[in-house]
This record gives sequence, C-alpha cells and structure tokens, in this order.
Amino acid sequence: MSDPLISVRGVGRSFQAGEETITVLRDVDLDIWPGEFVAIIGASGSGKSTLMNILGCLDRPSAGSYRFAGEDVGGLDPDALARLRREHFGFIFQRYQLLGDLDAVGNVEVPAIYAGEGRASRRARATELLTQLGLGTRLDHRPNELSGGQQQRVSVARALINGGEVILADEPTGALDTKSSAELIELLLELNAKGHTVIVVTHDPTVAAHARREIEISDGRIVRDSGRTEAGEGAARPATAERGAGALLRRASETLSMALKAMLAHRVRSFLTMLGIIIGIASVVLVVALGSGTQEKILQNISSLGTNTITVRAGTGFGARDAGKTETLMPSDASMIALQPYADGVSPAVSNSANVLHGNVSATAAVNGVSGDYFAVHAYETVIGQQFDTRDVTELSQVAVIDEDTRDTFFPNGEDPLGEVLILGHVPVRVIGVVRSTGATFGPSSLNVWIPYTTAMSRVSGQNYLDSIGVKIADSYDMTKAQSEITALMLNRHGTQDFFLSNSDTIRATITSTTETMTWLVAAIAVISLVVGGIGVMNIMLVSVTERTREIGVRVAVGARRSDIVGQFLVEAVLVCLVGGVLGIALALGAGALLGMVYTTVTLSFSGTAIVVAFLSSTLIGVTFGFLPARSAAQLDPVVALNRE
Repeated sequence: MSDPLISVRGVGRSFQAGEETITVLRDVDLDIWPGEFVAIIGASGSGKSTLMNILGCLDRPSAGSYRFAGEDVGGLDPDALARLRREHFGFIFQRYQLLGDLDAVGNVEVPAIYAGEGRASRRARATELLTQLGLGTRLDHRPNELSGGQQQRVSVARALINGGEVILADEPTGALDTKSSAELIELLLELNAKGHTVIVVTHDPTVAAHARREIEISDGRIVRDSGRTEAGEGAARPATAERGAGALLRRASETLSMALKAMLAHRVRSFLTMLGIIIGIASVVLVVALGSGTQEKILQNISSLGTNTITVRAGTGFGARDAGKTETLMPSDASMIALQPYADGVSPAVSNSANVLHGNVSATAAVNGVSGDYFAVHAYETVIGQQFDTRDVTELSQVAVIDEDTRDTFFPNGEDPLGEVLILGHVPVRVIGVVRSTGATFGPSSLNVWIPYTTAMSRVSGQNYLDSIGVKIADSYDMTKAQSEITALMLNRHGTQDFFLSNSDTIRATITSTTETMTWLVAAIAVISLVVGGIGVMNIMLVSVTERTREIGVRVAVGARRSDIVGQFLVEAVLVCLVGGVLGIALALGAGALLGMVYTTVTLSFSGTAIVVAFLSSTLIGVTFGFLPARSAAQLDPVVALNRE
C-alpha cells in the first residue's frame, strides 16, 4: 500500500478580525493518495476554500501539520513553498486569474518561466497543450478576447505546463455556462485518467458527483469522507528544468522581458513615472555642460593673455578705497623693474577717457598711455602700420595706435587711417598703426587709443604718476619667484605696501573657483529634482503594487519566488529610470544644440563623464527608490493577493 501524497493532521486555521478570533478550520485530518479525484464540498463559509489554499501551499495552517510526499511543509520558507507549487501543483481558479497583458501562450508559459525552462521548449509545450485543449486558433489572443470557457481552458493548460502532478480547482465551473462546465468536468476526468491527482472544491453536487471521493466540510470540520478509492500511480512529471548558471541567466532574461511587457502595456503611466527623472537628468547634464563651457571659455581667454604676465597696481587691492588716491607708482619704478633679469618686457600705463574728434565724427574713447612693450605684454598684433618705439616715448611724440573699432568709427568708409590726425581733447595725434587683440578683453568694449605714456602724462592728463606697470616674465623664470622679487623691489623703493600685484594665474584660480562653486550649487539644485523624481518613481511603483496585487498573487501561486517578484518590480523601476535617463540626456543634448543656434555667445561643454554619471545616477535612483515597492510586492500573502478585488 503506497503512502499518501498529501497528509494533514489536526490542521486548524484562525484569522484575527480586530479583537475577535475567527476559526475557519478545526482539527482537520485528511490523507489523499496519488491519482485520486477528490471533491471537497460544503456550503459557503464552511472552510473548503481555506483547506484548498493550505493544501496548495497558498496559506499556512494556524495549528496542526501538513506533509506533502513525506516532506514537512510547515517548516518550509516562502521560496521552498514556491518550489512545491511550481513543481507539483497546478491551479484552476474560479475567476481564471489570467494576466491581462499576456496572450494565451504567454499565460500558459508563466509557471515554466519560474521553473527556468528554456524559451523554445516551454513555448512549444504551451502551444501543444493549448492545441490539445481546442485553442489552437486562439494562441495569440489575450484574455479579454476569449470567452469564459476558453479562458478556463487556458487556466487548465497553465496548470499542466510544469506537469500538474496535483490539480487544484477552486469552484472551476462557478463562472461557466452549462456547456462549458460539462466540457471542463470531462477534461478533469481525462486528466485524472492519465494519473493526475485532482482536488476540486465546489458547492455544486453535480460537479462533486463526478469525483471518485467526496469530502464534506461543515463549520470547519470534515463531517463526511467517502473514503479512499482505487487510483493510479499519479501523473508522470516532465524532467526538472535545468538548474545552475544557465537557469539563473534565463530567469534574469525573463524578468527583464516581463518588466518590458509591463511597461509597454502601461505606456502613459510609465512615461509619467519617468518624467521626473527625465527633467532631473536633463537639468544636471545641462547645468554641468553650461558651467564647464563657461569655465573653459573664460580660462581660454585668460590663457590667451599669457600665463607669464604680472601687473603692478597702485593701492592695496582691487576695489580698495585708496586705489584712486594712491599716487606713488612712478615711471622710475618701471625703469628699475625693466633692469631685472626676470623682465622680458615692461610697460608703464596711465589711462584716461577723452572726447576724440576727426572731421565731423566725435566719440568718447579710452586714451591709454603706454610704452612700446605694451602690445607684446598684452598680446596685440599689428593689422596695418606700426607701433611706437622707445624713441617716441623719449621724445614725447604725438603719435597714436588705434584698435579696429576705433578705426571703423572714425573712418567708416574704409579710408586709410595711417597719417590721419585725431584730436584727443585738445591734443592732436597722428595715427601710425592699427592693432587687434589676440587675447581676452574684460569689461565693456570701448574705443581705444594708445599713445606714449610720456605724452599722455605731460600733454593729456598732466599727472606725474602711473596707474599700473605691466611686466612680462621671461619664459625661463619662475612666476612665483618673479612675483616675490618684484614685491621685494617695490617695498625697498617705497618703504611701504602701497601697491599690489595681480597675474593671470590669480585671475584663473579665482574665476575657476567661482565658476566651480556656482556649477556645483546649481547642480545640487538639479540633483534635488532628481531625488524628487526618484520619490515620484517610488510612489507610483507603490501604487502599481496595489493595482497589480492580483497579478502578484497569480505569479506567486504558479511558483514565483519572492526574489522573482522583487526582481520584476525592481527591474521595472530601474528600466523606468534608465529610459528616463536616456531621454533626459537626449533632451539635454537637444536643448544644448538649440541654445547654441539661438544664442551663439552661450558655450556648452558636454562632459562624457557627466553623462555617464547621470546615467548611473538614474540606475541608482531606480534601485534605491524601486526597492521598497519591490519588497512590498514580494511580501504580499499569496492567498490575500489572489482574493484582492
């Protein structure tokens, strides 16, 4: 005599409803042997569905023991219970419990997916089962395109895909018409004849009459059992699906596939979910690109000035109150600096503005008194004519060099400016050259006229002191050392710190620090929008878990592990964020291109590193904010999930 396949002893099930405890099953003892056809009957609320849920490992008893094929089910963890459901049980539900996003073949395949079976073999088996059940022409139809009887046949095929050693049918004919009910009962009888153990829960005596054994439950107790009947040896199960790395890879691939199908089935919801990520990623990439581009442009301009220029200015610093009152910087200071070994060029400078007149054209221009070295020190090139030299400085020559803007202002018709006379206030000067800046210019653009500083001091401003001294440091000389030596020289000459030094490296460092700070500040604001987007993903995924509770229950019932459920919802969240990241990056690049066309002065520098970091950030957000919804989905009680409306 063979051992029972299912054996329960003293099984009870109670539920807590507020402060009241409701007992549904009491001291149930039951043995079911392989190949039996058993009908569990009773009135509504008698506990028969609860017993079936316990037998199918969808629920746990509050008391007693349950052994399946000799294995103690009570000591199994959720994944081990999922293995039992996957490898031994097939469920046929009253309301079919098909997944609306999948066609008939897809629904039948689900248990085999969680069993790790290869795609080709399981699809072939699903197609074969559906064809045998008369649905060969409905393989690609979704549940809403099938009649009730056809949906129930898909449910039967799903129950058999992994072998269906034990078929559990809960009120299988409750939602069917008379003809479909008769066809389903005939099908169950055929399956039993092939060795499948069939357990049907029903309150319909007509259905129960087809079973070989009847068990009646009333008020949670077995009140009648017609006894064991002769049965076969049980259904032969197909070979267990391959385990190991190959099966894990297939599971991962199928998880990805299921997540994609779920996203595509709810396109609008998916897009709204990823909208916050799109905006956040686009903001981060654009802000970093704008900050980097601006910084690069400024540094490029600074570099064009040369990194070996030091300027000595009167006063104690930029913006100091004494800057305009300090009159201690003298031409002799420039002469002394010019004698030093580090000086490759020195240009004293005085600056004023004056009304400049030529013919009937009058305009205000900056009049700069400089030496001949000025143009080399500050990176100007000659367009036409020549620059003044040491002799012009010594003889206080009334000669001038102008820039291209000044030329175009006073000679608008393309006249040759060389030899022409400009009146600076009341001082006439002859134009000997036109220059163009090859470096950066800071501040508002203006008309510029350069004359020998000696001429400017004696004939234009009347001052006997300098505003600044520009020093070009020899390439072979260390800038820091040169700066220290200039400071020491000036202190020795003046006896006090009534001057200050600036150089392009200092400007570079200051601007770099400022732009980096601003970039990080605005990027931090953009990151906040990313976090907000992530919270939005989490909230919508949590809502999705609630909406898809029954789907989760079906997946768990057919053998999904908790890790499978976690994986699917987590992958969905990550995919939403990844796709949102890609769209965000594309939006940023498109917006950058548009900005570049509309505003030619705007410079954006898209960093590959920033884009990769943004992309990885979207993945991290998906994992971080997707974990809680995924964990929430995986911890749903399968019997509660299945009964959720």
